[in-house]
Amino acid sequence: MDAEFEGNVEATGEDYSVEPAGERWPFRALLDVGLIRTTTGNRVFGALKGALDGGLDIPHSDKRFAGFSKESKQLDVDVHRKYIYGGHTLTEDGPEKYQSHFSEYIKRGLEADNIEAMYKKVHPAIHADPSLKKSEKKQPKEHKRKARLIERLNAINSAAGADDDEDYE
Repeated sequence: MDAEFEGNVEATGEDYSVEPAGERWPFRALLDVGLIRTTTGNRVFGALKGALDGGLDIPHSDKRFAGFSKESKQLDVDVHRKYIYGGHTLTEDGPEKYQSHFSEYIKRGLEADNIEAMYKKVHPAIHADPSLKKSEKKQPKEHKRKARLIERLNAINSAAGADDDEDYE
């Protein structure tokens, strides 16, 4: 099915719906948000947009996507695209908060200006091979806290053992 229903290749922010290919219909799914509040721009609608762009047929309305205006009753594609590519971050609103929240991105050389280029490079790679690749993870280090806990437990056990010996004498 993935060969028949390719999905949206470029994230433009526009609403994308998969059309039937001949006799076959695209995989249909329903979005169950559970207890999540369905406010405009919520992350669950970002996941919905990703699933739609991936080629799933999900009944939806674009009223809750980021960039939808109640006055004009239309989706502002530029605002929605900005949200897809992470252009709505805290760079102007709170620089110190931006530094603390995105410190790992900054260490790796990813700023708000070049993150769109990174996403444009990554999206086609994921589209070409969506299989999960296992990463090499380092063995976790023994933490000092765990060592101190073991020392305390040994001290408690030895003290309890010493108390038991005194009772028998």
